[in-house]
Amino acid sequence: MGVNIVKPSILPGFMELTPSNQILFNKIMDTIRSNYEKFGFLPIDTPLIEKSEVLLAKGGGETEKQIYKVVKGDTDMSLRFDLTVPLARYVAQYYSELSFPYRRYHIGKVYRGERNQKGRFREFYQADIDIIGNGSLDIVNDAEIPSVIYSTFKELGFDSFTIKINNRKLLSGFFKSLGVEDSTNILRTVDKLEKIGIDNVVKELEEQGFDSKLINAIMGFISIKGTNDEIIKNLRKLNINNEQFNEGLDELQKVVEYIRLFGVPEENFALDLTIARGLDYYTGTVYETFLNDYPGIGSVCSGGRYDDLATYYTKQKLPGVGISIGLTRLFYQLTEAGIIRSTDYSLTKVLIIPMEGYIDYAIKTASKFRNKGIFTQVYLESGKISKKFNYADKLNIPFVIVVGQEECDNNKYSFRNMKSGEQKTISLGEVIESLK
Repeated sequence: MGVNIVKPSILPGFMELTPSNQILFNKIMDTIRSNYEKFGFLPIDTPLIEKSEVLLAKGGGETEKQIYKVVKGDTDMSLRFDLTVPLARYVAQYYSELSFPYRRYHIGKVYRGERNQKGRFREFYQADIDIIGNGSLDIVNDAEIPSVIYSTFKELGFDSFTIKINNRKLLSGFFKSLGVEDSTNILRTVDKLEKIGIDNVVKELEEQGFDSKLINAIMGFISIKGTNDEIIKNLRKLNINNEQFNEGLDELQKVVEYIRLFGVPEENFALDLTIARGLDYYTGTVYETFLNDYPGIGSVCSGGRYDDLATYYTKQKLPGVGISIGLTRLFYQLTEAGIIRSTDYSLTKVLIIPMEGYIDYAIKTASKFRNKGIFTQVYLESGKISKKFNYADKLNIPFVIVVGQEECDNNKYSFRNMKSGEQKTISLGEVIESLK
């Protein structure tokens, strides 16, 4: 009886890459990691599976619908759906062992049972940083976060991007000054401005029962434009008598001043009074980052300030500020749009091709190269020499060394540059120098 062959396939909403794309993905991840570490963030790696009661402590709602349950025995377990809830649990659990302000980064996979559509993933990498204070956290931290975003996206090869910044206190205080206590619906509508345009925002607000005087005030407020300093000046001119509004405005002004000190150029950050973000979570500064030449991609990095990270796991007050890059989605969109392309098909710097009977010598030579930090591979299969060179060519391996009788006797190596086709016979030391 033959083996029953199962068709090889993966579930929708999961990303799997060919080797060259995976190399590119890893490079991006490594760039993000090195930038996070450069700013003094410490790594953590929490379990993929957590107790359901921990993940859902905040209450279910949308989250509960999207969560993946894990079935094994009687324990109620689920896959994490973000990296913030595990961080809250982690900080509460190890509170006495951590030094505050606690700066952590976490790059890992999360799981959400999203509706299946192109570009939406059910398993995806997030790359997060957060700064957690013990009891309080200075507003200057809110200004440092954009400098990390700036440094990261610059190193990823982007020059033209804008970190848009707002403050939730400003929005809430403004609405309270107009007599609106619960501004959630308004904010939700305003947040759609980019997508649906100003006329539709006005229409939605009318449908929610707000009068034209209030709607005009809201539209006037969110259309304040100009340079960062002009926006702050115009907000001061509104003379709004609300403590929360003025606190938000002072914070925003301080954040702008410090962002400049952190070395972020003026063209890379902008105040934007329409940025609302994470309505029930963020309480102060909020950020969204856009690539100027590709606005259709949406925000590539977002986050903000929150009053209390771990309220469900501890009595300690732990304010924080942080951002997240949705790495899988970002990679997908950048490759789909042709903004980034994989050019490496291998990480090998040199392929050693042994002639018949010289495989042992080739293996020893490879060890010498690797000891010098040179990524080396030996072609171990038999076959025509043209086939072996073809292999190096297909994988874009830049250099090939042939090892045979002559090389062994004279300690000279036939060294070929696969890009230029140039070939020379040189000593082992010279080969190593060329490859470094």
